Formats: sequence, C-alpha cells, structure tokens
Amino acid sequence: MSTERLFLVGPMGAGKTTIGKRLARVRGLRFIDADHELERRLGVDIPFIFEKEGEAGFRQREHDLLVDVVQQAGVVLATGGGAVLWPANRDLLQANGTVIYLHASVRQQAARTAHSHHRPLLNTGEAPSAILSRLFEQRDPLYRQIADLVVETQGRGARALIDEIQSHLAQNVPKRVD
Repeated sequence: MSTERLFLVGPMGAGKTTIGKRLARVRGLRFIDADHELERRLGVDIPFIFEKEGEAGFRQREHDLLVDVVQQAGVVLATGGGAVLWPANRDLLQANGTVIYLHASVRQQAARTAHSHHRPLLNTGEAPSAILSRLFEQRDPLYRQIADLVVETQGRGARALIDEIQSHLAQNVPKRVD
C-alpha cells in the first residue's frame, strides 16, 4: 500500500473535491473530503455545526479530524477552505504530506458557489462576492505559505489540472510516511 499523502487546500469552489477524487483514482489512493468525513462522523451537516457551535466549534472539530486523517497512509485529502486558519492545522498538513494549493479567483469561486446552500460562511446576508474577496485576502497567503505546489485552476479542466499535478509529483518525490 502506498504511504503517499496528498493534501489539497484552497478556497471553496476551487475544485478540491472533484480534483481530489480523480487524483486519488489515478494514483491508487483513498480519497477523503474533510467536510464530508466530519459530517459522516458527527451525523449532522456543516451548517448545523455552525448553527449550534459557531465557527470556533466547527474549527475545533475540523482540527480534531485533521489530527487523525493526516496520519493515514495512501490518502488524498480535500481540506475545508478555512482549515489553514489555525497555525496547528498548517503545521499538520505541511509536516505530514505534500500540500497542493488549488488557486481559484474570487470570480471563479463566486460562479462555482452561486447555487450552493450548504456553505455557512456565504449565508450571512452579505453579498457572496464581498465575503469571498475578504476570505481570499485572508487565506491566500496561508495557502501559499504551506503549499508544495500551486496550481492555477482558472479556465482549466480537471484533466489538465491532474496532468500538472502528476507531472510535478513525478519530478518531486512526494513526502512519505517513514
């Protein structure tokens, strides 16, 4: 079994789940979507967690999940967009695998999340584009800080993104479990 660990970071709407599933398939790894796994383990959806525990409660649960998942071998993990907010999460991701930042413009994020109703940070009554802009300014430097590879997603299909990631991984040995 492969000991490879690939962690996808980036904003909501960047394609972490779509790319993660395909990347896992072509590399023979398991795929885990952090948000979906958290919902599965808790038996409730993300908006419910935000409603009952607030963002701080959600971030703690997200951290606890990451502590477990980043130590699993043979995995592609799609993190939640805000996972990088906690320094401890950035340290966990950076120390335990290869971090791939899927960069998406605010315009692209807005288009991809326009019809989504399960994103609590966008359901505040404020214009989604203003929220996405603010989140991007806050988070982009954090994604870049821990990224082993930054992949530009604008105007590119999944196949081209997978090919770029595969090429990078072929040239740069992915971090592995000892």
